[in-house]
Amino acid sequence: MFFFALALSVLVGVSLGLLGGGGSILTVPILLYVVGQEDKVAIATSLLVVGITSMAAVISHARQGNVDWRTGLLFAASGATGAFLGGFGSEAVAGVWLVRGFIGMMLGTAIAMIRGRRDDAPTGQFAAPKVLVTGFVLGALTGLVGAGGGFVIVPALVLVGGLPMKRAVGTSLVVISVQTLAGFVGHVTHVSIDVPVAAGVTLAAVAGSFFGGALAARVPAPLLRRAFGVFVLLMATYMVWKQR
Repeated sequence: MFFFALALSVLVGVSLGLLGGGGSILTVPILLYVVGQEDKVAIATSLLVVGITSMAAVISHARQGNVDWRTGLLFAASGATGAFLGGFGSEAVAGVWLVRGFIGMMLGTAIAMIRGRRDDAPTGQFAAPKVLVTGFVLGALTGLVGAGGGFVIVPALVLVGGLPMKRAVGTSLVVISVQTLAGFVGHVTHVSIDVPVAAGVTLAAVAGSFFGGALAARVPAPLLRRAFGVFVLLMATYMVWKQR
């Protein structure tokens, strides 16, 4: 089953490289139901996997000029603080409720992906205070439930950061990498992870991220987002069934 988990982990990287999000949405179910990890271990491990994979995925987008470093690093700095606090505070929340919160985020992802988002010019001006507050709130959510939040960060960067869609996708990877790793640090204050499993899944996901980054400029994004949304909706339904 571990080799099957590695094959599925490639899709984690493809999703991050192509869409700028969705990594944890795939990683947590893989670790829970394919690898068989306990709830909190799976969530903590997913944060490490997605953080490192996002760092690798940034490379392709940066080469295409689709990363706004100023906005991304400011958003990430405030998000990292929130993510650490969310991860640290997760000790007080039962694992089953963390997974249920994660399922809720999956449903939000599915709706956002299926509806799609317009690839327009920037819709707003850069506003540092709004970026800091938004980053902190989304970071806390990231650390608590183990989701990188790319599907929330991308529209936030468009509406609050004033970025066009393609730059928002690339910039979101900078934010995700910082937030998820900060959330991971918060989690490992009270959770131990399986290092060989984490390393194997991460390597597979990183390989997929380069492929996803290369596809980003070639494959129609609206079609991919909707297909991904349907897939996430089905996976969320499966997880709800497993939680009964």
